[in-house]
Amino acid sequence: MSPTPEEIATTTRYTSYTVFRRISGLTEDGDLTQEACVTALEEVTQLIEAEGAELLGFYDVSGFRADDDLMLWLAADEPAALQSALREFERSVAGTWLNREWAAVGVHRLAEFAKGHVPSFMVPGTERKQWITVYPFVRSYDWYLLEDDERNRMLREHGMLGRDFPQVNANTVAAFALGDYEWLLSFEADDLHDLVDMMRHLRYSDARLHVRDELPFHTGRRLNSLADVAALLA
Repeated sequence: MSPTPEEIATTTRYTSYTVFRRISGLTEDGDLTQEACVTALEEVTQLIEAEGAELLGFYDVSGFRADDDLMLWLAADEPAALQSALREFERSVAGTWLNREWAAVGVHRLAEFAKGHVPSFMVPGTERKQWITVYPFVRSYDWYLLEDDERNRMLREHGMLGRDFPQVNANTVAAFALGDYEWLLSFEADDLHDLVDMMRHLRYSDARLHVRDELPFHTGRRLNSLADVAALLA
């Protein structure tokens, strides 16, 4: 039986986004072939699952930033499982010649006002979209000192704007004390321009007055097979 929305909303689940830059296509034994890379990826994905982590996807983030090539998205009930899974990937042949450029971890906590709001990656049966954009978020210093009704009004306004894009999956998790940020967000869509249009649309709300930081953005295309991942790495 699938969990109810209420059960999902009160579940604790961690997620991580790790961005890598490709620094070589060579191993100590010579060229890193696509065949060897696929074999290594098959092995490491099994190890990731054995560590208790869920592989949500590999993404080709090359071309959007000078320092990005591959992004790994994971989720787990325990943060240690994310750490172990990441180590397994970086120790593998596929990860040997990748340099970690950016990483962030978040955790789902019960929303302050919209109690039923949950990240799409926690909803059973939700298919991952073809494009994703990931970014951290820090509110203004006075945001948390505003009256509850005022914050609720602005968040409700912001949420209503987001409803104009039902084709976009939203994933918002808390990141307080887990790094340099307060929140960690990602949005998924099958058409990249939907992410562009939605992000611009969300600018027209009062909540924008209370943004202190929302950089960097990492955007990429989902790699639907290990062969696609290997083609990027080898």
